[in-house]
Amino acid sequence: MSAEPSRARVVVTPLDSPVGAAAHSIEDRLFREIVALRERGVAAALATVIAVRGSAPAREPMKILVRADGSTLGSVGGGCLEEEVKRQAQRVIEEERPCRVAMALTAEDSVDGALICGGDVEVYLEPITAPPLILFGGGHVGRAVATLAARVGFRLLVTDDRPEYACPERFPMAAETRVDYPDAAARTVPIDRATYVLVMTRSHADDKRILSEIWRRGAVPRYLGMIGSGTKARLTFDSLVAEGVDREWLRRIRTPVGLRLGARTADEIAVSIVAELIAVRRGKPEGRWNVRGEAGAELPGDGADPGDVQDALR
Repeated sequence: MSAEPSRARVVVTPLDSPVGAAAHSIEDRLFREIVALRERGVAAALATVIAVRGSAPAREPMKILVRADGSTLGSVGGGCLEEEVKRQAQRVIEEERPCRVAMALTAEDSVDGALICGGDVEVYLEPITAPPLILFGGGHVGRAVATLAARVGFRLLVTDDRPEYACPERFPMAAETRVDYPDAAARTVPIDRATYVLVMTRSHADDKRILSEIWRRGAVPRYLGMIGSGTKARLTFDSLVAEGVDREWLRRIRTPVGLRLGARTADEIAVSIVAELIAVRRGKPEGRWNVRGEAGAELPGDGADPGDVQDALR
């Protein structure tokens, strides 16, 4: 008679038990918070314990939600393990790439002697929110950019001081529209290290005010671009430097925005801009060709400045 096949041992914790109820409650709060973060466009990463070997404070599948501002919900065991997970979560948020973190909780791997358990823990981290894109200016190019950017996964906030240019009717694809003065909007819109920002108002003076306010609040977005010609951009940068804005911070600004495709219409310019957003999002920024705050910098190629077309189509 053949031997009876072995069976895996399955342990089920009832939800009405103290342990099961607590785990269910925490996970429920986590997923409700993820939904809320998606609705608000707040960047975050979810870390889940996927493997534990030996003695360790973590258990499968403990979770922690790490927001872009560093605040958290949940836990993966505390101590040095959790601190490393939080640190890696910020990288996941910025790069929008999942990763695995493996830690050996031994004396050799502990800096301060904390959590020397002798076990190994592996954690999987994943970004859980769409990248936020803020459009300052709802003109022709702004509308074309919004249409295409929404289709490739960006969460849009559009702001303009003209009500008819910042409304759901004009931007049905946007998660939010705001009617506000340019400098006031620049002071209040949410900007963190995962945010993409495009400055494309109807005037260079407004563009300058927006950049000044973003600098004053100490914001460092993942992407910061300004529409317009290289010549006008350099004049704007020189004026900002004269007012005290740090030249090194200005080097972060991409202008004229977009990849050099020879674009001539609002839709074509939008393709070049969104292509650059995708390049940055996917870690391929070498496709850029713009000035980036360099006084006196020369544009590559045939010398034609596509920013002149951008100016004409604001």
